Amino acid sequence: MAFPSLRATFVAGFVWLTLTTLASDAFAKTIAVPGDFPAIQAAIDAAETGDTVLVKAGVYRERIKLKAGVTLKSDGNDTRGERGLARAEGTILDGKELEGEGSAVTMAADAVLDGFTIRNFGHYDEAEWQRNYDTQGNLQSHEHIGASPAPGISIPDVTCVVKHNLVHHIGDTGIGAFGSADSMAKPHIYRNVCYRNMGGGIGAMRQTKATIEENDCFENFYAGIGHNHASPMVINNTCYANIRAGIGISEGSSPTVKGNRCYKNRRAGIGVRTEATTKPMIEGNECYDNDMAGIGAEEDAAPTIVKNKCYRNKLAGIGVRHATAEIRENECYENGAAGIGLDNASGKLIANYVHENKTAGLGFANSDKGEALVVKNRVIDNKQVAIGVHSGWNVTMVENEISRAGGMPPLVMIFADSKVMMGGDKLTGGGVAGVRVEGEVRIDRCELNGTQFRKVGPPNFAVWALPGSKVELIGNTFDNWRHALVAQECEISAVENQVKRFHQTAFVLQNMTAKSEVLRNQVFTGDAKAQVVKVNGAEKFPVVEEENEIRAEDGKK
Repeated sequence: MAFPSLRATFVAGFVWLTLTTLASDAFAKTIAVPGDFPAIQAAIDAAETGDTVLVKAGVYRERIKLKAGVTLKSDGNDTRGERGLARAEGTILDGKELEGEGSAVTMAADAVLDGFTIRNFGHYDEAEWQRNYDTQGNLQSHEHIGASPAPGISIPDVTCVVKHNLVHHIGDTGIGAFGSADSMAKPHIYRNVCYRNMGGGIGAMRQTKATIEENDCFENFYAGIGHNHASPMVINNTCYANIRAGIGISEGSSPTVKGNRCYKNRRAGIGVRTEATTKPMIEGNECYDNDMAGIGAEEDAAPTIVKNKCYRNKLAGIGVRHATAEIRENECYENGAAGIGLDNASGKLIANYVHENKTAGLGFANSDKGEALVVKNRVIDNKQVAIGVHSGWNVTMVENEISRAGGMPPLVMIFADSKVMMGGDKLTGGGVAGVRVEGEVRIDRCELNGTQFRKVGPPNFAVWALPGSKVELIGNTFDNWRHALVAQECEISAVENQVKRFHQTAFVLQNMTAKSEVLRNQVFTGDAKAQVVKVNGAEKFPVVEEENEIRAEDGKK
């Protein structure tokens, strides 16, 4: 018996598939509303997979259920109107006079909804909207967006396309996408405009894997785009003037949020909260002019925040409270509070550019417990301290560039009951000190360069150790400060440091409260009266001074 060759079988199969596709396209119909049917649903009911229901401009008062593989489209081209496509603005589903409840449109597998205005489904409450807008959503209950029963457009765990629609004044979320644990459905929500809805603009819920792309979401009762236990792709959307966040992420959601613009929202531009399993990737977004943080995380969430620009927000550029975050390569500037602020949190801050913020560049607030790794950040020209570490923190700083032109605050302030390790950092600026310490610090191989040398007047010390502090200085270079170190009623170890351009004394110690040491340091000066160490006050605890050298400014002994 002869069998067909593999090549022959492949060719026959390809021909059959091509003919089937052509036949399917040939038999696809376009059904006109109101030309063929006066009502949209009647036209959909008559349609089959591959058919298009084309709807003329007008106001239609009905609820719609799509059929699998059917395209529902408004008639016209893609000319822009005031807020969306002109054909979408003129082809309207209006629920104002309809009885009952439910979504305006319920999608089906492989269906397309293209170019409609959907409005007045459910109860929109203008007074309630305004009251919550005025109070920044502080009166809202901690509701889950996943409870949304009747979004304007409902996507019930199917692959479909929802595009070019305007959804507004809905008594619930504008567009709601629902998924399930094992589903492979991936709906595409594209270039819609969702505003003034009593839920979110777009809601990604119940494990949906939707792609939410290039939508405009504004003035919604909750977030512009909200998440509940879902991990969609959220890319290149614009979210503004929403009562809560521009993009809100919670309840175990781990979306990829990339390339979005979030501005003038009443709370954060992007807000992340609830549960350690809430692990979004937040990358390349622009968050500005928001009434709280540009990007905020709280309630045990664990976001990764990468390459975002956060500026002119009323609070921090990026704020993390009672949460864990990796914060890399962001630019935060001109924010009303810190560029990056952490409170009772755990964070990795790596290679961020933080500049011209109105308080600290990096701020670590009073905490019961906080831990941070701070590596290779540029912290430049912030109004108050560059880095402020309050009580409860354990911070490791490595190879950061820290500077400020002018101003009196120290560059780095370390408060009591905190511990900081600095290694390879470069500090440049003036003020009362490079590092002012109430807590505990080890400064190792750092450069501290002063820019406002003062022999008299306000303090001008590279390191200012306050009563109760513990300070280790190892292998550092101090240049152009009145003194490299001034310490009072504390514990000091200063070993193998170099001091240049100082006034009379490099290390000034007074009334030490523990055994201290100043060993193997080199000071460079042309002042014949200069000294390495001066110890003032009662010597209750000895200061060990050994192998320190005074050299000429050219390095000669």
